[in-house]
Amino acid sequence: MKYTTRNSAVLLLSDGTIFHGKSIGISGTTFGEVCFNTGMTGYQEIFTDPSYFGQIMVATNPHIGNYGVNDKDVESDSVKIAGLVCKNFSFNYSRSDASGSLEDYFTKQNLICISDVDTRALVSYIRDNGAMNAVICTDGTAIEDLKKALAAVPDMKGLELASKVSTKEAYFFGDENATYKVAALDLGIKTNILRNLAKRDCYIKVFPFDTSFNEMTAFNPDGYFLSNGPGDPEPLSGAIQVAKEILASNKPLFGICLGHQIIGLANGISTYKMFNGHRGINHPVKNLVTGKGEITSQNHGFAVNKEELEANSAMEITHVHLNDGTVAGMRVKDKNCFSVQYHPEASPGPHDSSYLFDQYIESIRS
Repeated sequence: MKYTTRNSAVLLLSDGTIFHGKSIGISGTTFGEVCFNTGMTGYQEIFTDPSYFGQIMVATNPHIGNYGVNDKDVESDSVKIAGLVCKNFSFNYSRSDASGSLEDYFTKQNLICISDVDTRALVSYIRDNGAMNAVICTDGTAIEDLKKALAAVPDMKGLELASKVSTKEAYFFGDENATYKVAALDLGIKTNILRNLAKRDCYIKVFPFDTSFNEMTAFNPDGYFLSNGPGDPEPLSGAIQVAKEILASNKPLFGICLGHQIIGLANGISTYKMFNGHRGINHPVKNLVTGKGEITSQNHGFAVNKEELEANSAMEITHVHLNDGTVAGMRVKDKNCFSVQYHPEASPGPHDSSYLFDQYIESIRS
């Protein structure tokens, strides 16, 4: 068994509330919007999901690190969360095919973390008071100095973050001899999305977030894809214009998460920042087309305006979140376009939502 001497650490919220805990071992401070994820497993996939860039993650599962890490369980090339808050951090792990400990993984990734926090109290506080900026400090910096630094951190509303996680150069994924070619706009794309498209006989070219429609069409794709990603969708004027031009071409278009919001904005539907976002692998959604329920994986702090969507005769709501009635899916009636606010590639349920990739391929085929 491994025992580690750890320093005291604090989590300071922007309203002045302080939670105390212990440092996982990496000294320093980190800033971001504090949010929580209700998933019981999949912590490595969460930590490497580009949609979490700029956010301090609170794990509601009290045990983190108990099954170590595996090189295959990643959604991008690095940890994307700004920091981790948890109750019990396990320095020992028991999974037979683990490639190492979560502690060593965090050290290599320079991630600042705090454990031994009353996460039930913290999550209840966030639920009552809304998502807000916060700072984790593990190096003993004075609280007054932390408050001053935290006051200078920009709010998530209006913040463009896709550029921070998007690829810098276009790249290919899959078999170049595949039947279908898909042009994907990388706003923070998860690797498992690419895997799901590739195993459905797609050859994907992944483009940087600021790529123009003409550059994407030079690939001569059979369909287009708008990915998930972090931050506010409204500042992404280039991606919104690309979505408009794809819609005008009536080529098949599929959007997930941030891509779903971009499609909404391209159709004149506004988005808004939620009081608390949806983050976890246990969110219930109803498919209004089939009447079936789905257990979904979700990770978003912004949503499409439901009232505007209902008033738009060219649009149709296809899925709703059963906890709060927010829009979980939509389609453009006279276009070859649909989108969802959740993550079908994350396999909760475990396969409740995988049909969406098949639906996309069918839209290309037809």
